[in-house]
Amino acid sequence: MYSEKFKIFIDMWREEFGIERSIDEKICLDRDGNPIPWYTYPAIEFLSQFDYSDKQIFEFGCGYSSLFWAKRAKKVTSIEDNLNWFDKWKKEFNEPNLDIRWRDEGEIYEQAVFEDEIKYDVIIVDGKRRFQCAESAVKVLNEGGMIILDDSDRINTSQEYVKAVEILKKANLLQVDFYGFCPMNNYTKTTSVFFSRDFNFESLYKVQPINGWGNLWSKSRKDRKEFYKKSV
Repeated sequence: MYSEKFKIFIDMWREEFGIERSIDEKICLDRDGNPIPWYTYPAIEFLSQFDYSDKQIFEFGCGYSSLFWAKRAKKVTSIEDNLNWFDKWKKEFNEPNLDIRWRDEGEIYEQAVFEDEIKYDVIIVDGKRRFQCAESAVKVLNEGGMIILDDSDRINTSQEYVKAVEILKKANLLQVDFYGFCPMNNYTKTTSVFFSRDFNFESLYKVQPINGWGNLWSKSRKDRKEFYKKSV
């Protein structure tokens, strides 16, 4: 038998995070049906605080994260290496500021970040050839920007990730690791954000941090008291 307090905890994950639906239906959506990346929840909540309206985003690896960024950023360029997924995303994703490209010919994949001859404010390394992509990413990262390396906990078993982290650190980026659960999975992982030392993104809010999903202090005083009563 579950305790009443544990039931409240489970209900929070279902209602606030929408994780039950995400796992059962294998979709990356929040509780309101909005697309979210396949990053850890702490990383998603942290990244959601900033204003990207004037930012250029580049993704190695396309998916629901592409929609997440497209709804926030000025422009998103996303590279997909699987032709079936490319066809699916091109058909389903219709954001005018989202450019999805198929690149799957050896070095062409990690070289795609150079095609438009611009620098990017956010670069996500979340596809194949992650060391090579990280190596390319540091060359076109804008001042004050950041690089996101997802599944970075694989560094413990993969030399590809060892080399990817090494190249990002050699670029004098500051590594912050976000551990925790993520959409679609019933286990934890890590999403790492590598910040420029002069990271300068504006917050969408007057204060930081904001109240996260399931946060007690996002409730009214009355609702907090009711919550405490149920939890005793």
